[in-house]
Amino acid sequence: MIISTLAAAQVAVEAMNPWLKSSITAVLVFGGLIHIVPGLIYFERRISAWIQDRIGPNRVGPVGVLQPVADAIKLIFKEDVTPEGINRAIYTLAPVLVYAPAILAFTVIPVGIDLQVANFSVGVIFLLTIGGFSVYGLAFGGWASNNKYSLLGGLRASAQMVSYEVALILSVIAILMTAESVDLNAIVRSQWAPGTLGFLGWNLFQQPIAFVIFFIAAFAETNRLPFDLPECEAELIGGYHTEYSSLKFATFFLGEYVAMVTMSGLLVTLFLGGWSLPWVEIPALPLTADIALSVLIFLGKLAFLLFVYIWVRWTLPRFRYDQLMGIGWKVLIPLALVNLALTALGGIFDWNWLIPLPG
Repeated sequence: MIISTLAAAQVAVEAMNPWLKSSITAVLVFGGLIHIVPGLIYFERRISAWIQDRIGPNRVGPVGVLQPVADAIKLIFKEDVTPEGINRAIYTLAPVLVYAPAILAFTVIPVGIDLQVANFSVGVIFLLTIGGFSVYGLAFGGWASNNKYSLLGGLRASAQMVSYEVALILSVIAILMTAESVDLNAIVRSQWAPGTLGFLGWNLFQQPIAFVIFFIAAFAETNRLPFDLPECEAELIGGYHTEYSSLKFATFFLGEYVAMVTMSGLLVTLFLGGWSLPWVEIPALPLTADIALSVLIFLGKLAFLLFVYIWVRWTLPRFRYDQLMGIGWKVLIPLALVNLALTALGGIFDWNWLIPLPG
């Protein structure tokens, strides 16, 4: 009976109008993405308390699970203070420019077997292009606030994101050369390999240098510790969002967490096999149950990377600004160029440093 129900559901999905199917997928993905953020905030507080041997949130709701709701209520009813001498239009638009690109970039990430909001054949290019727009929100917010500390934060954000985005894109190009495609679904499928060593097909093992570069650059791109120099409170009060309060500040805050989810989703897709699982063959004609299982696999990998994001933030100290720029330009970019050269030579001469996969 269960099999017949799933088969009927699959037939209904296949017969569904493509626009309706895309709309339902968009609602589910965006709804899930928005609801991940409060949970992520709660778990960040819990994990940081665990790392620092503290209790953490425990008053609002059972074991403090309603603390994000209390935070949202506080931000909604908090007075929206607007400083004098600002450029009001850009000041108001800046938080949206941080939040919107992060959530739009997630539309091309496949969260299950051929399941994504927008199925572009050039998904990687679209994602990197849209994701790069968030730097305008940080720079505009700092400049339009009429505050010197905010302006310095915006300048730091611009220099940091440009510097590390070069290294990040170079690491992604190495993946595109390996997969010979810019389609994210094709990149996921290229990482699946049969046999007992199937997980070695992941780009984590095929491109370890690119993985390290991307992983470090992802922290800098999302302004997370140890790369949160644009909002360094010890030097800049609060950086680019010093003059923001209420829902405008909340939008900046949401943008950071959505960017974390998007970057983690991209890392899962490019390096950790996406929604695929080693040793489990990808079905040519997936049933609804297969798609649901692939979504759970993707979410499991995503949750692990988000935990690492939080773990690193509450473990490592902040870099100095000169150290941050030095790592970007003197270490990551040259290393990414060397990796590109090795990838090109490996493609020409058919080199593979891994043991050939069986099957």
